[in-house]
Amino acid sequence: MTERIRVIHEKKKEILLVDLSNCRPSEVEAVARVLPSHVTTRARGSVLLLVDFSGASVDEETVRTIKETAVFDKPYIKKSAWIGAKNFPYKFYTEITRFARREMPTFDSREEAVEWLVRD
Repeated sequence: MTERIRVIHEKKKEILLVDLSNCRPSEVEAVARVLPSHVTTRARGSVLLLVDFSGASVDEETVRTIKETAVFDKPYIKKSAWIGAKNFPYKFYTEITRFARREMPTFDSREEAVEWLVRD
């Protein structure tokens, strides 16, 4: 599942893209479990993280794993943005953001999210 995690560049900035598009809950969970190994190799407070949930589905177990990952990664994240999460039940989104104690704004398109991430 690590092929779903890659670096993209925009306006001379590095963005860590987590492409969960069209994933089943078990696939989302598998990627969430390996994500910390990609994030923690970077400097604290430096990671611009873009997560694409377009067409993905999650369940309670997946949400639990995402919450754990979000807390673990928090010291390394400068900003994070989500795409496609507006289709999730609102309680899943609020559970994750409250547990992680950080904002993860949602956007309708990758372009909007990237523009927000690279804005200083």
